[in-house]
Amino acid sequence: MSIITVRVPKEIKEKLEKYDVNVSETVRRLLSEYLSELEMKGLAERLELLKERLGGKIDPEEIAHLVRKDRELR
Repeated sequence: MSIITVRVPKEIKEKLEKYDVNVSETVRRLLSEYLSELEMKGLAERLELLKERLGGKIDPEEIAHLVRKDRELR
Protein backbone atom coordinates (compact mmCIF):
# COMPACT_ATOMS: atom_id res chain seq x y z
CA MET A 1 0.00 0.00 0.00
CA SER A 2 1.20 3.53 -0.77
CA ILE A 3 1.11 6.50 1.55
CA ILE A 4 -0.58 9.76 0.60
CA THR A 5 -0.37 12.84 2.80
CA VAL A 6 -3.13 15.44 2.68
CA ARG A 7 -3.29 18.79 4.39
CA VAL A 8 -6.70 20.07 5.45
CA PRO A 9 -7.74 23.15 7.41
CA LYS A 10 -7.70 22.69 11.18
CA GLU A 11 -11.47 23.29 11.37
CA ILE A 12 -12.18 20.37 9.05
CA LYS A 13 -9.89 18.06 11.02
CA GLU A 14 -11.60 19.04 14.27
CA LYS A 15 -15.07 18.41 12.82
CA LEU A 16 -13.99 15.02 11.46
CA GLU A 17 -12.65 14.10 14.91
CA LYS A 18 -15.90 15.31 16.50
CA TYR A 19 -17.84 12.79 14.40
CA ASP A 20 -15.23 10.04 14.88
CA VAL A 21 -14.61 9.80 11.13
CA ASN A 22 -12.00 7.26 10.09
CA VAL A 23 -10.27 9.60 7.64
CA SER A 24 -8.01 6.95 6.08
CA GLU A 25 -10.88 4.59 5.33
CA THR A 26 -13.10 7.42 4.08
CA VAL A 27 -10.42 8.73 1.72
CA ARG A 28 -9.67 5.20 0.43
CA ARG A 29 -13.37 4.60 -0.27
CA LEU A 30 -13.91 7.99 -1.92
CA LEU A 31 -10.82 7.61 -4.10
CA SER A 32 -11.94 4.14 -5.12
CA GLU A 33 -15.41 5.41 -6.05
CA TYR A 34 -13.91 8.33 -7.97
CA LEU A 35 -11.60 6.00 -9.86
CA SER A 36 -14.55 3.77 -10.77
CA GLU A 37 -16.40 6.81 -12.14
CA LEU A 38 -13.37 7.80 -14.22
CA GLU A 39 -13.01 4.28 -15.59
CA MET A 40 -16.70 4.11 -16.51
CA LYS A 41 -16.48 7.51 -18.19
CA GLY A 42 -13.46 6.32 -20.17
CA LEU A 43 -15.27 3.13 -21.13
CA ALA A 44 -18.33 5.09 -22.28
CA GLU A 45 -16.13 7.38 -24.38
CA ARG A 46 -14.35 4.41 -25.99
CA LEU A 47 -17.69 2.74 -26.72
CA GLU A 48 -18.99 5.93 -28.31
CA LEU A 49 -15.90 6.16 -30.54
CA LEU A 50 -16.31 2.53 -31.51
CA LYS A 51 -19.97 3.10 -32.31
CA GLU A 52 -19.03 6.06 -34.54
CA ARG A 53 -16.35 4.02 -36.32
CA LEU A 54 -18.77 1.20 -37.04
CA GLY A 55 -21.41 3.58 -38.31
CA GLY A 56 -24.11 2.50 -35.90
CA LYS A 57 -23.73 -1.20 -36.73
CA ILE A 58 -23.74 -2.15 -33.05
CA ASP A 59 -27.04 -2.57 -31.26
CA PRO A 60 -27.33 -0.13 -28.28
CA GLU A 61 -28.77 -2.98 -26.21
CA GLU A 62 -25.60 -4.98 -26.85
CA ILE A 63 -23.49 -2.05 -25.67
CA ALA A 64 -25.56 -1.80 -22.48
CA HIS A 65 -25.16 -5.54 -21.96
CA LEU A 66 -21.36 -5.28 -22.34
CA VAL A 67 -21.19 -2.37 -19.88
CA ARG A 68 -23.24 -4.31 -17.31
CA LYS A 69 -21.04 -7.36 -17.79
CA ASP A 70 -17.92 -5.22 -17.26
CA ARG A 71 -19.38 -3.81 -14.04
CA GLU A 72 -20.12 -7.31 -12.73
CA LEU A 73 -16.48 -8.31 -13.23
CA ARG A 74 -15.23 -5.55 -10.92
